[in-house]
Order: sequence, then structure tokens, then C-alpha cells
Amino acid sequence: MQMGPVLAAPYHLSEDEGSEPHTYARASNPGWTGLESALAELEGVSHALVTGSGMSAITVVLRSVLSAGDVLVVPSDGYYQVRLYARERLARWGIEIREASVHEMVDAAVGAAVVIAETPSNPTLDTVDLAAVAAATTGLLVVDNTTATPLGQNPVALGADVVVASGTKALSGHSDLLAGYIGTNDADLHTAFARERLLSGSVLGPFETWLAHRSLGTAGLRFGRQCENALAVAESLSGTSTVSGVRYPGLPADPSFAVASAQMRRFGGLVSFDLGSARAVHEFVKKSELISAATSFGGIHTTADRRQRWGDPVPDGFVRLSCGIEDTVDLVADIERALN
Repeated sequence: MQMGPVLAAPYHLSEDEGSEPHTYARASNPGWTGLESALAELEGVSHALVTGSGMSAITVVLRSVLSAGDVLVVPSDGYYQVRLYARERLARWGIEIREASVHEMVDAAVGAAVVIAETPSNPTLDTVDLAAVAAATTGLLVVDNTTATPLGQNPVALGADVVVASGTKALSGHSDLLAGYIGTNDADLHTAFARERLLSGSVLGPFETWLAHRSLGTAGLRFGRQCENALAVAESLSGTSTVSGVRYPGLPADPSFAVASAQMRRFGGLVSFDLGSARAVHEFVKKSELISAATSFGGIHTTADRRQRWGDPVPDGFVRLSCGIEDTVDLVADIERALN
């Protein structure tokens, strides 16, 4: 695994042309090979590719498989930049875009060439019934596994054709890199994705590759604590009068609990709730000693994001809280003090 920067092509060419495992760093390199092998094992797939970000993973997949006249289904209640990419780029290439919520995904999938499902959805934390969507999908089912991570669920085992994710978030977990990946059991799809990554340059840098692989050694410990913290925070918030709309798939009273329990091993580190106004959100963050405002999530420190500022269809006071690895008692007590 290479830690230092790779310049143009440090690999030696052979007289037996074409026999070399690596010739140019944008095509393949030893750092990617090790990380991709680990990610494939975590996701339970035979092939994995790393990319420069979660968005580049999604766009590599879509550019590889879509043609003019195809129908693409994207989540209306998932990560907003996926919708923007579909509207601003793919629609003008003659691709029909259908936006569907978690609850509309099964009906919307019928007749589509590609369906993108995100579960749990970001930021509302609704859960897609992957088996039901897979049964309704006649084309490719692509599942964004960023919020659950492969430690929480394996979408391909639940019927997906392709899994994509942002490794920037909980999987790397230290808020110090951008990364994405694609996983599949289909060798032809894998070849197409690798070709698109090569031609588009949607690649992961060598130092980021090293950092991501380094992070996998502690991913289970970190994610386990994040999930514990999220459940404890969600339970505490559910009994707080100044908070409404608490969502966490691991809460028995949550609307997504039944579906989430059937397909997830762990319920993730995100909790969402409503404080009623933008001002209340900012006051909450200021009064907390452990929480900082940040729009990424999945790191070792607890962060809060007022998602309406980015255009998500949520109320002004909607908060997506990303629980870190702080002591659970300390984190819950800090949140209670900040709210009261």
C-alpha cells in the first residue's frame, strides 16, 4: 500500500507487453487493489472500485449504463446533489428523470432502466424496503449505502445489482478525506465502471487511498459506538418537550423500524429531529459543549447540520445529528443541557 504521492507512472514496463499488473496510476495501482479488496469483502461482493468521492461513484455508474431514452429513478427525499446531477446533466442527454420518495419507490421502479435507492435516506432517515424494490425493478437497482455502511447492511445481498457509497463519512470516519466506492457481483458492469473511471479521471488519490485503508481497522469500533450513541440520543430526545419529529430507524416507535430491523444489522449514527426554527438550531449548537456545526457526517466528533439551508424539503428547524464516539453518558447529558 503506497502512502506517498504517485506522480505519472512509477511502474516498470515489461518486454511482455500487457502482462504488467500496473502501468499508470489512473488505471490501477497497488494502493487501490488493497483497499478495493477490503471493501469488496465488507460489502459481500466480488468486485469493488474506489473513486474520488461518493458523488463520483454515483456518476461513474450512471454514465456507464444510461442511454438517451432511458428512465432513471432518483430519491426525492435522499441526498439532494443526486437529484441536481440528474436534472442538470442527465435530463439534457435525453434521459427521463423520475423523482420518488421512499414510499413511492416500488411503483416508480417499474419500467425504469436504473433505480437509485438510498436507505436510510439522507436526511429524513426513512428506510427503503430493498427486497420489494428489487422485485419491482426490471433494470438495474443501485443502492447508496452511505448512511448504513457495509457494517450496517449489505444491499447486494438484499437484491441490489450495484452498491455505491461515500467513504468520506463513517467508513473512514476521521473527517480527513474524500472517497467513494462502487461494488457489484457483475463482472461486465465492473469492467464498464472501471473503463468510465479511467476515461473520466474520477479517481482516488494515493494519500486518500492510504488514509481510507488505515481507517478500516477501527471502523467496527467507531461505528459501534456511533450507533450506541445515536440510539441513546434518540431515546432521550423522544422524551424532550422542545423537540419534535425524532427519527432513528432503531427506535421501536419509528415508522421505519420494521423494515430496518428486517434488513439492517446496525441502525447507524444519524438522528434527525425538529427544533422549530433556524434560530433554535443555532442556539442549540452554541449552547452545546460537544457538538459543532458541520455538513458532512460520520466522523468521530458529533456534528449537527440544519439541512434546510441546502434546499432539502424539510422544516427550518430540522436537524440532522451525526453522533460521534464520545462517551454516551456525556453526549446525552450535553444535549439535554443545550436544549434545557
